[in-house]
Amino acid sequence: MKVTLSDTARRFIALFEDETGATAHDCLVFDDRVVFLVAAGDMATAIGPGGRTVQSVERRIDRSVELVEDADTPEAFVASALAPAAVRHVTLSEQNDTVAYVEVAEADRGVAIGSSGKTIDTARELARRHYGIDDIKLT
Repeated sequence: MKVTLSDTARRFIALFEDETGATAHDCLVFDDRVVFLVAAGDMATAIGPGGRTVQSVERRIDRSVELVEDADTPEAFVASALAPAAVRHVTLSEQNDTVAYVEVAEADRGVAIGSSGKTIDTARELARRHYGIDDIKLT
């Protein structure tokens, strides 16, 4: 799917890639945070030793930074977007809309939802942008 980036998101991706050496495939910009979709296999590079690399990016953009690792399949992508929640299984249903039904360990439901729903809302937006998934529902 084609992803359209704002000028701000493009600037943040350029800064992120220069600072970390990791590749970012997407960027969601919020008032208090920025979410980068990091290329599969680049997560350790993006975080850096002891988190120093990502902390440097946070200082430079003066916002909290969250990282999501890209994946090759829609199911793996949804599971990655909900990390660090323990996702047991993802099933896609394509009746009227495409919905990802996600089985999450009961103890990790709160982690998958996130504070004020931030984690699941971010996962929904990224899944919509990259795989055309209309909704994510926890089971």
